Amino acid sequence: MNKKDHIIKAALTLLTRNGVHATPMSAIAKEAGTGMGTIYNYYPSKEVLINEIYTMIKKEETALFANFSETLPIKTQFESYYKATLLFFIEHPLYFNFMEQLHASPLITEASRNVGRKTIAPVLSMLTSGKQYRIIKHIDTEELLQFIGGSIFSFIRWFQTQPKINKKTSLKNQLEMVWDAIKE
Repeated sequence: MNKKDHIIKAALTLLTRNGVHATPMSAIAKEAGTGMGTIYNYYPSKEVLINEIYTMIKKEETALFANFSETLPIKTQFESYYKATLLFFIEHPLYFNFMEQLHASPLITEASRNVGRKTIAPVLSMLTSGKQYRIIKHIDTEELLQFIGGSIFSFIRWFQTQPKINKKTSLKNQLEMVWDAIKE
């Protein structure tokens, strides 16, 4: 792991544990085992660092669409996306905690949001096709995304506090409930 990776890991840990405003760059440098000069060589401000982490997570989310095929039925596409997203954030709890705190923050720049938007291009296409073919409710795409994203965040928050649940059953139930809510 190089210095930049140590800084990212330290920032993720501290930002999710302490919050943005309670995490100075000096604490991140100390946690990363590096000096302030080094951290500022990579990141001139905490906002730049936060946006770097945001775009890094969004780019890693792109892997969720490796097996995504627009030729599959809309329901299958949705199930594939939804399940992969839940599993991604369950397997990366620091990413989830970071995104939960900062996805709607004014600290995230428009350029970073555009990276995130590109990540979900297949989902946008799926929702558009689903509405066109009257498979998905004809509701504004942004509203659908907010609903779907909200269900993901809510489920993962709940999942993190339930050590004895049946993961497979719970994921299946969540997926069915959300599909039933958005289908025509």
